[in-house]
Amino acid sequence: MSQKCALVMAGGTGGHIFPGLAVADGLRARGWRVHWLGVPGSMEAQLVPPRGYAFEPVEFGGVRGKGAATLFMLPLRLLKAFAQSVGVIRRVKPDVLVAFGGYITFPGGLMGVALNKPLVLHEQNSIPGMANKVLAHIADRVFTAFPGVLPKARKVQWVGNPLREAFKQVPDPATRFAGRSGPLKVLVVGGSLGAQALNDVVPKALALMPPDRRPQVVHQSGARQIDALRANYQAASVQAELVPFIDDMAQAYADADLVICRAGATTVTEIAAIGAAALFVPFPHAVDDHQTTNAKFLVDQGAGRLVQQRDLTPEGLADMLQKTERPALVQQALAAKMMQKIHAVEDVVAACEELTAR
Repeated sequence: MSQKCALVMAGGTGGHIFPGLAVADGLRARGWRVHWLGVPGSMEAQLVPPRGYAFEPVEFGGVRGKGAATLFMLPLRLLKAFAQSVGVIRRVKPDVLVAFGGYITFPGGLMGVALNKPLVLHEQNSIPGMANKVLAHIADRVFTAFPGVLPKARKVQWVGNPLREAFKQVPDPATRFAGRSGPLKVLVVGGSLGAQALNDVVPKALALMPPDRRPQVVHQSGARQIDALRANYQAASVQAELVPFIDDMAQAYADADLVICRAGATTVTEIAAIGAAALFVPFPHAVDDHQTTNAKFLVDQGAGRLVQQRDLTPEGLADMLQKTERPALVQQALAAKMMQKIHAVEDVVAACEELTAR
């Protein structure tokens, strides 16, 4: 039997790329040959080849929020992307296409279906992106990270977001919290680019708290922001462990009593998988405000709190932290754990196997 081949399509942001990589790893573990369709010079072009996957470049970018010139040139850009996608598909000869979102998935997915290739689609957010919203109507299988997304799609299934194995191996919240005492441990996650609002507000909030009531803080910010973050803490005369990157996010979440973070789809999924209490501060400029909707998936079940960035103040955060007790955080963590979905990789890989059964 010849080796099966999958063409994974994802790009633009880590929220699309990392779930795609998790599924690519799952397919490769099952003996598949995996190629990746993406935009040259993009984040996926940097992240994918080092993982050992053949990168297939197609030139196409976003149109939402762009100027009139971009929209005027869209038909020509689409035609070029269609032609390049057809060339990739005919050369790679994939048995199935797997789309994770980002504008690049639109020409690739459309041309794949036109060439009679099965299409599997995964939507990571609670509000679908433009490309996935269109492709969901023609995909053979559709998977979502949140319930009730893409209800008109054929064969849609709620499976959560693809996760790395480390997130499935952490002890449950009751076990982790047993015996904890002393100051709360707070993890602040700003992501690869850092979150300016968190970098500004958290040090000032800690400075407003009595020293004996301050939590122990690990504050992650991007490499570009770490010097400015260090200056903020020095100006506030408070101590924290400041790091540009965390290698083992699963363990970092598990060690914390409370996580203060954005509400990207992957973050929300990881919080649920670990079973962690979280204060979500959605990125206010996310497309369709999808981070707020992502956060409400857990917050509405008592599995965390939500504060909009415009309402995040040093005084308010300091007051909240002083009133937060560990038993309440345990209950939030347990509620988050109840919402976990940890088998998305297996579900997507199984669909690829079923659609290509020979």
